[in-house]
Amino acid sequence: MKEVMLDCLGEACPVPLVKTENKLKELAVGDFLIVQIDHSCAMKNVPEWARKEGHNVEIEEVDDGEWEIIIEKTK
Repeated sequence: MKEVMLDCLGEACPVPLVKTENKLKELAVGDFLIVQIDHSCAMKNVPEWARKEGHNVEIEEVDDGEWEIIIEKTK
């Protein structure tokens, strides 16, 4: 199990979602992808997509208007 950081700060939709999808494909089941975002659209779309795909998702606000979306790959 490993943790991988994905910096999407300053990027608008759909870039964070596309990067998240591509990076998650590289990871093994049980790995964690931590996506750093500061765009409200991505804040909604990325966790929504990950949950729909069946992954575990947690969201932490690390600063005002800046979040980390923690995705555990489950399949």
